Amino acid sequence: YLTGRTLTATDESVGSLEETAEAVSQAGGVAVLVQVDHSDDDQVRALFERIETEQAGRLDLLVNNAYAGVSALKAAYGKPFWEAEPDFWDACNNVGLRSHYVASVYAARLMVPQRRGLICTLSSWGGLSYIFGVPYGVGKAACDRMAADMAVELKKYQVTSLSIWPGIVGTELMTQFAAEMGLGGNSGGGAQADSSKSNYNWETPLLTGRVMAALAADPEVLRRAGQVQIVAELAREYGVVDADGHRPASLRSLRFVLPSAVPGLQPHADLVPDIELPWPFLLLGPLGSPKA
Repeated sequence: YLTGRTLTATDESVGSLEETAEAVSQAGGVAVLVQVDHSDDDQVRALFERIETEQAGRLDLLVNNAYAGVSALKAAYGKPFWEAEPDFWDACNNVGLRSHYVASVYAARLMVPQRRGLICTLSSWGGLSYIFGVPYGVGKAACDRMAADMAVELKKYQVTSLSIWPGIVGTELMTQFAAEMGLGGNSGGGAQADSSKSNYNWETPLLTGRVMAALAADPEVLRRAGQVQIVAELAREYGVVDADGHRPASLRSLRFVLPSAVPGLQPHADLVPDIELPWPFLLLGPLGSPKA
């Protein structure tokens, strides 16, 4: 089931349901399109009622990825929080954090009785390090905490909840955003922002999809419950590659951090050891939030 608010592409929108369904079809899959405004709880509830009816109560995987904040992020980019309107918070977190919670409630009501299921909440390193401003970072940190706390209550029913951190994903909106905003330089995001500017080590949505398919097929996925999982690290573990056969480096790999900080190394990144750096080191340096 493929859900979202925009059914057909227009000049003002990219990544419509129909476009995404076509990509799924070309990859050999089948998508059931359901137009849903995830800011409307009744529409979300109706979606899960439909799934329950059509699939005889079975739901194996929920991917929490609906997000409506990109336009607001663009409008507020570079502004301190007090110069943006208070509804910037709602734009970042209503269809996002809140809608993820609502969808998880209805998904869990199907998964708990069947004693199986996987809830993947898409988040980002923005929950750990300053990137796009206060509402964005708080929302992503809350997504990580929500996934962890849901895992506490779901694990005894053999249902897994975890948080997924992709790298820099070259979606249509992200590519457009990066071009228009000139990400990098003084954005406050450190090495990862510089990589946004150069497109270095970008991923496609296909890699995240393949990783989540591998998670859903893993009979021992419950051992990951409550954890933050980085897409590139899971891809290496499961032997998954991106569309071009490439596997990006993890956000905490020396192969990502060093060439991001020294762009001249990017053409020779394969020569840099693919070693995961300790989180304390990253928080003091490349992924650390700016200090006042």
